Amino acid sequence: MGGCSTSSLRYDPTGHAVFEGVVKADNNGGFASVRTHAMDLGVKRANAYVLSVNGDGKRYKFNLRMGNSFDGVVYQVAFVTPTGVWTSKHLPVSQFIATVRGRPVPDAPGLDPALVRQIGLMISDRQMGDFSLKVRSIGIV
Repeated sequence: MGGCSTSSLRYDPTGHAVFEGVVKADNNGGFASVRTHAMDLGVKRANAYVLSVNGDGKRYKFNLRMGNSFDGVVYQVAFVTPTGVWTSKHLPVSQFIATVRGRPVPDAPGLDPALVRQIGLMISDRQMGDFSLKVRSIGIV
């Protein structure tokens, strides 16, 4: 999108993924993200997503998309990580907000977990500098 932030998702041999990179403001930047390719990730009657994470004290967003396209509506919920501690984040389906490029979409339908096609992680809100979020698991309850 023009910014100069960088990010990646890598496997750590100790048994978890690491979403890491650098957020930069250059060229109207200020965020970094990763996500899956489109695939069937839907689960009927899901009430919440549960993430086991170990972070750096920054605010992250868990993103879900119900479509296959690269752009469009994304359902987001934010969470803050304590520094250097494994913790469980319980993210109720009812708390996901429909957005397009960070702006709320009030007339969008609610998130339907049965239709989820992509999942992702994001750091935004111009939290400049290095970031690192370890992810041990993403579950559904």
